[in-house]
Amino acid sequence: MSRKLLVAGNWKMHGSLAFVREMMSGLSSQLPAQINYDVAVFPVYIHLHEVITSKSTHVACGAQNLSEYDDGAVTGEVSAKMLADLGCDMVLVGHSERRVRNNENNEEVAKKFAQALKFGLTPILCVGESSVERQNGTTQTVVWQQIKAVLDLVGITKLAEGVIAYEPVWAIGTGETASANQAQEVHQFIRSQLALNDDTIARRIRILYGGSCKGSNAYELFSMPDVDGGLIGGASLTAEDFMAICQQADRLSQGV
Repeated sequence: MSRKLLVAGNWKMHGSLAFVREMMSGLSSQLPAQINYDVAVFPVYIHLHEVITSKSTHVACGAQNLSEYDDGAVTGEVSAKMLADLGCDMVLVGHSERRVRNNENNEEVAKKFAQALKFGLTPILCVGESSVERQNGTTQTVVWQQIKAVLDLVGITKLAEGVIAYEPVWAIGTGETASANQAQEVHQFIRSQLALNDDTIARRIRILYGGSCKGSNAYELFSMPDVDGGLIGGASLTAEDFMAICQQADRLSQGV
């Protein structure tokens, strides 16, 4: 089953209005009018409106986080309904930096995933293991627990409305990258576990790789049979670097 590649740029806590305008102008001028893969960017909350109003039609905009609640006395939070109302298409849930720094647990992440779906947003569920967990041989256990919490809450059909991003924590912002074979091994494991619930959905759901992906290694990573694109961090902060990755996705989408 053919799955369209997705190149998603997570800008994290970077940028200014000038940065956003330069980035969106660069992407609009460099991306072809017709592409056979998907592109998305994830700015901070206060820059969402600028991205939404300046992006080209085939670039999706996503938020980096959302509240697990509909509304209420939760100061500083932003709801899925608000993001949808603004015009967002997607949202990250469970990014490793939030799991670690903000102590988000699997159950909280699952609730956020459900909230995104409730208001028509496509959630990207981030999963991954730390260096210690990989050294201890518990990568598969950790990753599956993170996915299973969402699966238990929303079910396999609803899970398939989102995207999964495997981001080994030890490869985020470190310059280290999982080899293409290491990434494929985990992606294949995820897909095989999902197939135990529904084989058709397992073959349809997109699983991205995140962790020091750049133009020089994107082609090899995206060539793996179970890797469906990337959740890009540092290399998404300049149009040149991000486009270098997009160009590799374009090559693959055209069978080059």
